[in-house]
Amino acid sequence: MSAATATDDAATASRSDSPAEGNGRDTGDAAEQPSVTATTEQTSATATIEGPGKSSGTREDAGSEKVGGNQEDGEPEKTDGLGKTDSPERTGGSETSDPAGKTDPPGKGERAMADPWASFGPAPDPVLTRPRRAVHAVGRFLIHEWTLATVASLALAVLLTWPTLRYPLYTLPQDYWDPSLQSWQMAWSGHILLTDPAQLWHANTFYPDKWSFAFSDTLLGYAPAGMIGHGPEAAVLRYNIMFVLAHGLATLGAYALARQLGAGRIGAAVAGASYTYAPWLLAQAGHLHIVSNGGIPLALAMLARGHGWSLRYGYRPERRHAGWAYAGWLVAAWQLSLGFGIGLPFAYGLAGIVLVSAVVWFVRRRRVPGKRPFGVRLLVADLVGGALFAAVGGLLAVPYFKVAELHPNAARTIGDIAIYSPPVSGFFIAPAESRVWGGLHEGARALLPWHPEMTLLPGFVLYALAAGGLFFSVWRVRHRLLLLAGVLVTMTLAMGTRFLGGRFTYVPLFEYLPGWNGLRTPGRMMLWTTLLLGLLAAGAVTAFAARVRELAAQRIPPWPGPWLRLATLLPLLLVIVEGLNSTPHPVVPQQPAVMRTVDGPMLVLPSSQNLDQPLMLWSTSRFQEMANGGSGFTPDTLDQVREVTLAFPDQASIDYLRGLGVRNVVVLRDQLAGTPWERVVDNPVEGLGITREEVGDAIVYHLS
Repeated sequence: MSAATATDDAATASRSDSPAEGNGRDTGDAAEQPSVTATTEQTSATATIEGPGKSSGTREDAGSEKVGGNQEDGEPEKTDGLGKTDSPERTGGSETSDPAGKTDPPGKGERAMADPWASFGPAPDPVLTRPRRAVHAVGRFLIHEWTLATVASLALAVLLTWPTLRYPLYTLPQDYWDPSLQSWQMAWSGHILLTDPAQLWHANTFYPDKWSFAFSDTLLGYAPAGMIGHGPEAAVLRYNIMFVLAHGLATLGAYALARQLGAGRIGAAVAGASYTYAPWLLAQAGHLHIVSNGGIPLALAMLARGHGWSLRYGYRPERRHAGWAYAGWLVAAWQLSLGFGIGLPFAYGLAGIVLVSAVVWFVRRRRVPGKRPFGVRLLVADLVGGALFAAVGGLLAVPYFKVAELHPNAARTIGDIAIYSPPVSGFFIAPAESRVWGGLHEGARALLPWHPEMTLLPGFVLYALAAGGLFFSVWRVRHRLLLLAGVLVTMTLAMGTRFLGGRFTYVPLFEYLPGWNGLRTPGRMMLWTTLLLGLLAAGAVTAFAARVRELAAQRIPPWPGPWLRLATLLPLLLVIVEGLNSTPHPVVPQQPAVMRTVDGPMLVLPSSQNLDQPLMLWSTSRFQEMANGGSGFTPDTLDQVREVTLAFPDQASIDYLRGLGVRNVVVLRDQLAGTPWERVVDNPVEGLGITREEVGDAIVYHLS
């Protein structure tokens, strides 16, 4: 070895590389960072070229793991033997180096003989103009993994919810009862926040009861969408758009969580599709507050990213980033604002995750002091974000506690829970809306007491992939066992009182956790079961894809053949096929003209839970106060109104309605048949002190 080579090697050995600083790094805690003397993990060997001048260059493999916002498959960076980045000046400048590594002055270098090996070096990078740099930046954005994942999630949402967007102004998915209620909820929140925010919880329905907006989950997080458009058609269009976007967000959120935990792209896609389009969720197509669950996995992914934690790689403090933690807490708070039906279990689950993570972190830090830094910025982010999440939950809970105080009949009982608790067979039965299994499981559904909430099949393909993930996976064995334990626990909770009477599972939560007694349908805990099964499946598919790459590396050229490529996509295709739907999309009844002209407070007859929900949608033209309404329970006032008005118009019913403040009663002729009010229009009004007016196909009784 020459003296020059020895000198270079000694210089290289004495140099200590600084830690790679990525977008995921919390740079505010430099004093707490461990010493890093190596570059990031590489997946292929480094190529070295040496000539008489002993200059060397290294190139990182394009598959090397990147930190933060760096592209996973981006262009590798060129470095010299000391890890310095090559530049046009270094590769094509006027300076030359002699064999001893000394640098010639510029003047002397111009007269020196050119290096004969320079022709074999890399060409200098071209200097791009500003427009070309902008074009390149846009191109990189368009082909970035997260851009493609977002577009694919939205495209899949449009296809797998079809025909929701075929006639978005006139139809609603599954039925027009609960979707009409939820269309009104979004319209009301947007309208009242623009006009009179103080009256948000005192809606125009269920007059004269107060806090009526809290009679069911509110979808308050969609209020910005409710500020756009006016009237029933806009409300229906808004609902259909948000319905499709909710599916897209759920897919993207589960994909992001699986990727953050360490799954590959195809494995994460399986987790995203299975979480969003599980067959049991097809029965929930009429419940937007249940379908809108994408904030759960997305918030968990962001919080894990902010804390530098991955299921596959463990805790990596160099990847901490307080910004992601803030984003995670904000998304979690937004998810909670959509409703407590799935938001309350999420809040308790998130609190449990935070508690367990803190305990584990402190225990491991005590074992190896100084090896698990946390950082002031991240601590502040968690304190601020956690306080924000708790504040949102507390403020949203106040109206519901007020409703529970004013309406004792709204409280759930263990008997109510028993009605909706599914048997174990429900985990293998698909709803009628499943295109693949719906018809085949018709007989099994007939044996269930309340099949809309008891057909809980997450997918036979998902079951098979998750079972395979217990034995063949990129997750560690202990993590697989923890995921399996989570699946079993959430399934027992989903059974409600059917598992050992619920004495050791659901009933303690119902009796001791604040707010849990407001949850009527335990089967919706299957949302967590589906997510955990998807993560098990993602581990198996990722391991399978890695094995395929190993087999492809033995080929010449090293590229997977068509059958191998198809084999890696087959699990995803099967999950998507099992999620195909046959959900009906009925036409929404047209708004009567009288709903655009009559003032409130008003009562519309006939009245019932199903008849009043479209009325709520029709009221979005003027939001006039009305005694009608449909929700998770019926208040005593509305029950009394319906009973008293069976003989309307008579003196007793008129006096009662006047006492409530009702000024007009609208009777819709086309809805009277088969109801207790079908002979109302034949009753005389003489001597009652009211007037009668016909408006289109409706009759309006003016009480004052």
